[in-house]
Amino acid sequence: MVREKVIRLQDRTPVIYGSDRWDLLRMLRNRAREIMKALPVKSYVHGSVARGDVTRRSDIDIVILENIPTYLVESYIEYENRTIVQATPNAAIKLVYQVDPQVSLTLPLTPLSERELQFYDFGGKSELKSEERVMGINKKLLFIEPFRDGHWEWSVIGREYECAKLLGIDVETIRERVRVLTRRDKIGRTGVYLREDIPPDKSAEEYLKLLADSDPIVRRVVNRK
Repeated sequence: MVREKVIRLQDRTPVIYGSDRWDLLRMLRNRAREIMKALPVKSYVHGSVARGDVTRRSDIDIVILENIPTYLVESYIEYENRTIVQATPNAAIKLVYQVDPQVSLTLPLTPLSERELQFYDFGGKSELKSEERVMGINKKLLFIEPFRDGHWEWSVIGREYECAKLLGIDVETIRERVRVLTRRDKIGRTGVYLREDIPPDKSAEEYLKLLADSDPIVRRVVNRK
């Protein structure tokens, strides 16, 4: 996948959508709704499908934010594989279902911190109960503010307080994402601490216990209240 570079666009610039983009957005949202309606708990789509600034490279990222037994999900959806992921040694541990090559579903296996919950507001999240698009920040660190015919966009860098107020999140959440994404531009993408595919004969909970038994860092996060 091509990595998107941070753009330092200070002027508030309008982007008008053509019929192709509207059609693509409608198609991606309809696919997301199929998955979300099948789930027995509240879920959100986040990222470009929630904001509306989709491209042909856009994936559908769905997230459940509450801790639930994984069998509740697996009783309602089909998937190609399951992966346990931990971004850093201090981060929450998550389970990612690859539903198909374009659709992923994530849920936490350990509680999310307030900062981690705000990450989804940072990028924009929606239950897709209407056609409304939401504000959020993309991987180029451009703030996306929808209007009827498209969206406004501008660089977050230097306008962190303004963007935090618009999104209703802590400015430190934005500063952290700015640090991470601008660092990637300088040194390239860094790996995650943990990424383990789950064998078909194990539940996510069983496999996480095995990982925790052999890794004290994973064990500490699993036991964290």
